[in-house]
Amino acid sequence: MEPKDQQHPKITSSTIQLVSSTDSPEFTHLTWSLTHSTVIGLDAEWKPVRSSSHQSTFPSVSLLQIACRLRLSDTASYESAVFLLDLSALPLLSIYELLKKAFVSPDILKLGFRFKQDLVYLSSTFSSHGCLPGFDRVEPLLDITSLYNYLQHKQSWVGRKIPKQSKSLATICQEVLGVSLSKELQCSDWSQRPLSEEQMLYAAADARCLLDIFDVFQAKVEKQGNSFHRSSTLNLGLKQILDVPNCCQTVLRNNVCDASNMVRAAMPEFPGRIPAIEAKVSENSSEFTKTMDVTLLHIVTKYGDKILLKDSDRKPKMSKKKGKRSSAGMTYKERLVQTADDWQGPPPWDLSVGGDGCPKFLCDVMVEGLAKHLRCVGIDAAIPHSKKPETRDLIDQANKEKRMLLTRDAKLLRYNYLIKNQIYRVKSLLKNEQLLEVIETFQLKICEDQLMSRCTKCNGKFIQKPLTTEEALEAAKGFQVIPNCLFNKNLEFWQCMDCNQLYWEGTQYHNAVQKFINVCKLNE
Repeated sequence: MEPKDQQHPKITSSTIQLVSSTDSPEFTHLTWSLTHSTVIGLDAEWKPVRSSSHQSTFPSVSLLQIACRLRLSDTASYESAVFLLDLSALPLLSIYELLKKAFVSPDILKLGFRFKQDLVYLSSTFSSHGCLPGFDRVEPLLDITSLYNYLQHKQSWVGRKIPKQSKSLATICQEVLGVSLSKELQCSDWSQRPLSEEQMLYAAADARCLLDIFDVFQAKVEKQGNSFHRSSTLNLGLKQILDVPNCCQTVLRNNVCDASNMVRAAMPEFPGRIPAIEAKVSENSSEFTKTMDVTLLHIVTKYGDKILLKDSDRKPKMSKKKGKRSSAGMTYKERLVQTADDWQGPPPWDLSVGGDGCPKFLCDVMVEGLAKHLRCVGIDAAIPHSKKPETRDLIDQANKEKRMLLTRDAKLLRYNYLIKNQIYRVKSLLKNEQLLEVIETFQLKICEDQLMSRCTKCNGKFIQKPLTTEEALEAAKGFQVIPNCLFNKNLEFWQCMDCNQLYWEGTQYHNAVQKFINVCKLNE
């Protein structure tokens, strides 16, 4: 069978800690980890809301993800812990100060992906529960998009304003880490409890990958000779260290013990000067027990940024666009979309309109995962010819191939007058639910014999007669690798007539068949 998409290799349900009570061991571990981490990844989730020009409040954040990077004792290696803070269950007043201190601690580098919006929503959520004045800043901070641009040899973007046309986190993870992050659950209802295992894995992976991308960035910085030289600081005199206005407090803390010992040895007749020096250091130290090493300190000094919220950021922006409204209070475009949202037949394959009776779909980029699911149950489901098709291209392809265009983009419904009864907006968010929605809406007949009968890679049909192992080996030469463990199992191999991909009825095949038997309820 075709290999599955690669997921984050270090995230499993056993590595995730869900924090839903301040009396739990997970909360104790979170508190300890925050005070012993020098790098953390931040992300947040909330229930999706339909955009409205009259929205008066921000969404309430349901989940805050914190991935902590912890240095192992007496080694140069790290371990990571991912915490999911259930903000719908935790008393927010009890965690407000902990988070606020972590957000501004100079000892912790914060990583985020376009985190300003998350901070605005977090601040609003905590403020609504009496945690005034909410959160107003995060520093020091590195945006993952800046790191990505640096890794792509666009070093001028690091520490500067992020360009508007920046890539998605999933794309960055794929290019930098070789890890495919599914965004299928991005718009799921994060306010519902309990969270599913899939939701927790998704949320944890989004935070953990920030640490992994930073590790790649840090390694490149060190390789290019940008690491901070500790010796240059050690060569400074004690008076110079204390008097340099921009000298980081972390460097000061790292060196004051050595410096004070040197002074004690050289000037034993003035013991009273040392406590005064140590007091000056203590005044500027945070409550966090770990301090950055010199390499990390250099990165923060050179590339660090911050988020500062203004009063204007704390108020939802009202749209200034105006449009003609009908007597029902809706614009013409809103009414057009609403009337087209509920599909009514017949579909283009219906015999009454000259079709051949065989259901055929075209899934746009927003529902490409649904296309694979449809193929798995034996339904003809194509995807656009190009990766970034224009609306006209989608319509032309659906019209020419007599396919039903499936999308989640409500704007496409406006073109229903061009290809009548050939555009349907999928309402469900999850692939399994989308599959059931399409099956029910178009009254598709699914049977067990159809399962896994099409190529999931290209939508092609299989050859009529299976291949033997010897024939499959010959067909796969220079094209596909067949595992040696299959040679003695006397399996049958099937080949796609369009892309020549080879499939066999192994464990993955049987698992997939059983999955779709359950999803489609064929055993009931």
